[in-house]
Amino acid sequence: MTEPIIDVAGLSRDFTVRAPAGRLRRTSRTVHAVRDLTFSVPEGAAVGYIGANGAGKSTTIKMLTGILVPTAGTARTCGKEPHRQRRELAREIGVVFGQRTQLWWDLPLHESFRALAAIHRLPSDRAAQRQVELVDRLDLGEFLDTPVRQLSLGQRIRGEIAAALLHSPRLLVLDEPTIGLDVLSKERLRGFLVDERAAHGTSLLLTTHDMDDVQRLTERILVVDHGQMAFDGTLAGLVDRVGAQRVVVVDLLGGAHGAGAEVGGGAGGAGQAGARAAGVPDLHGIPGTELVAVEAAGLRQRLAFTPGLTTAAEVIAAVAARATVRDVAIEEPDIEDVVRRLYLSQ
Repeated sequence: MTEPIIDVAGLSRDFTVRAPAGRLRRTSRTVHAVRDLTFSVPEGAAVGYIGANGAGKSTTIKMLTGILVPTAGTARTCGKEPHRQRRELAREIGVVFGQRTQLWWDLPLHESFRALAAIHRLPSDRAAQRQVELVDRLDLGEFLDTPVRQLSLGQRIRGEIAAALLHSPRLLVLDEPTIGLDVLSKERLRGFLVDERAAHGTSLLLTTHDMDDVQRLTERILVVDHGQMAFDGTLAGLVDRVGAQRVVVVDLLGGAHGAGAEVGGGAGGAGQAGARAAGVPDLHGIPGTELVAVEAAGLRQRLAFTPGLTTAAEVIAAVAARATVRDVAIEEPDIEDVVRRLYLSQ
């Protein structure tokens, strides 16, 4: 059986914090940043590691990459003990910290790539081929000759990603990679990472506060709370656990298409839609659902349901038996709300 790319057992990290208590003495206390974490990540997987500020995410990443030594427990990354084999591990992982840089601040971007290729002892032909690939796919060509300090945040983050992937690591660790980026830059970066994993089979460990990153880039999520594992599973499993609802949005056809109301008009709560389009039924009473909004004179209605109690297919079938359906969409629950509910349930 293939060894996991990450294998953690009973991992803990404590810090001693000292604070002045008066003129003659100081007090100290122990902070348990990470407590008894146990999990593994198979080769090629994409895992989101999420939690509130101070939950222990960055501390875990630092132990997995050899920056910090665990207080207790064990960690193996790419089959190596991180703090004892840090140099060997560096050849097999790429790491990006969203608010720190591995690039040389005053040098042009391409010089940073050249220096990193030398550090990783890449053959010149391999380094050149990989740089061309990354420059093309991340659209770096226009500013390769620009000093890093003059790059925009979005340009620098793309440069950081390229630098982390230059040596084709088995594992890519991203700590808040899209923090501060605009919507377009985030979307381009996500698309690149999806393509990179498909092309090279790179494993991914992602910590982020951006739930769109989690949805787009990962297949499994680990939720950490006060240094302890609060959840390990799929996003759908997390939604089921906290009872979050999905919403079926149905667009209906009015009688004789003659209502004159356009879908997408003013929104209102259920039962407050104003004049209803001719022939459009009220969708109250669909089994397993709650009618949460009626819009566009009834031509668009939103039905909330709890996964596990019913399914979207059953809801749509029940609606179709009562009205003529023009279009259907499913709105997933807000992920930040799901995580908040999980914390409150602990």
